[in-house]
Amino acid sequence: MFPFRQAAMEISAKYCYKELETYGSCVASNPTSWQHKCHDLKLKVSQCTSSHPVIQKIREDCSTEFEKFEQCLKDNLTSPTSCSPHVTRFLGCADSVDLSSNKESSPMY
Repeated sequence: MFPFRQAAMEISAKYCYKELETYGSCVASNPTSWQHKCHDLKLKVSQCTSSHPVIQKIREDCSTEFEKFEQCLKDNLTSPTSCSPHVTRFLGCADSVDLSSNKESSPMY
């Protein structure tokens, strides 16, 4: 799997589990019409991943690691998997973010 998508999915799954689970169930239940029938649920996933306080804190505290990862991708357009160490550092940073002052730090599952 492409490194960035893997990192994004790990963080999204941890903090937006309920939204992702509901959307996934809708898609599975509507194989021919999921794009239309599940659109609102897709928007809820997007809203969660862009506005969740924990994800915002990770973006803020780990911006340096993420910027280095983005630069690696730009420098290695033909071999993005060579940026895996950058993903690992970003995920390590995300796991070490101090969430003690955040009311919504617990995953929803």
